[in-house]
Amino acid sequence: MPVATQAAIKGLTPEQVESLGVTLILNNTYHLNLRPGIKILNEAGGAHKFQGWNHNLLTDSGGFQLVSLNKFTTITEEGALFESPFTGEPTMLTPEESISIQHAIGADIIMQLDDVVSSLTTGPRVEEAMQRSIRWLDRCIAFHKESGRTDRQNLFAIVQGGLSPALRDRCLQAMIDRKDGVAGYAIGGLSGGEEKGPRYAMGIGFAEDLLVCVALGVDMADCVFPTRTARFGVALTRHGPLNLKLQKHATDFNPIDSSCPCPTCKDGMSRAALHHIITHETAAAHAVTSHNITFQAQIMGGARDAVLAGTFPQYLRQFFADYFGDVGYPEWCVNALRSVGVDLLEGTDVGVVSGTGAKAQPGIEPGTTCNQ
Repeated sequence: MPVATQAAIKGLTPEQVESLGVTLILNNTYHLNLRPGIKILNEAGGAHKFQGWNHNLLTDSGGFQLVSLNKFTTITEEGALFESPFTGEPTMLTPEESISIQHAIGADIIMQLDDVVSSLTTGPRVEEAMQRSIRWLDRCIAFHKESGRTDRQNLFAIVQGGLSPALRDRCLQAMIDRKDGVAGYAIGGLSGGEEKGPRYAMGIGFAEDLLVCVALGVDMADCVFPTRTARFGVALTRHGPLNLKLQKHATDFNPIDSSCPCPTCKDGMSRAALHHIITHETAAAHAVTSHNITFQAQIMGGARDAVLAGTFPQYLRQFFADYFGDVGYPEWCVNALRSVGVDLLEGTDVGVVSGTGAKAQPGIEPGTTCNQ
């Protein structure tokens, strides 16, 4: 899901996003509540009409901002008390209010309000947040059922528990016990700087992360990475990220990827032309954003086709061979895929590189979250 935080994909119109084959995007509950506000969204007939988006829409609950804006936030059992970064006014976000806001937005998939702590947090606060997330889920379910909107807005639970498998198991089981009130489950509270392991989904966007998570059973992911990195002048390709600001591209008249169906590549816009205007003209950000969203849609579409055809292990091996070449596979990817019976190293001479990955991801500092 490309992220349209403020009811817009940065750099593209809704028609352009639709033309790329995208049918599900994400809006941010916290930000839309602040601006333009629920009154305007109600007058517009919901966020679909407000932003001119005729396909599916998912909204987060505002819970992530409990971490990203924690200097403005106080957590109580009632909810999260925010200090608005725009006006300084206090705003209480309760589970019921979060669902009410998402009702006004009109998203097809809505998320429970959860108590989020940084993935690097340890001690009793982690269990406290996990238990509170379960209690808040009960309040979200009750409010959503009472609204009579369960037939057109699907409520997802969010599993918490930090880096503790035991706490996550307890949280997941408690949420499965409430399956009559929820339509799906999200993996939350990760992708915030922790060592990469085999279980997380929300806020991921690197190509290798997406495919490992699919192998581990994840169906959906969201991240600002493809659009943000495009504005930094980086194009995503099957051979790894391409920094178009580098001088070597000044005389390269090939497209970003001759096999890519995006308008940028299909219409023959060269790397040299993009190098000339990248980070200087907005047209370059638009062109690379269009390409990057298409790249990720193709990765996930190819994964879906391979799963259905029973060839997903082969798809993974080919992707990693193309993407990382002979520089070495990220150790965490190798270990995570081995946990589900896929050995990337079988029959190859490729080595393993420790850490988060063998290739730097331009536009995102190592160890930072890609969620917002």
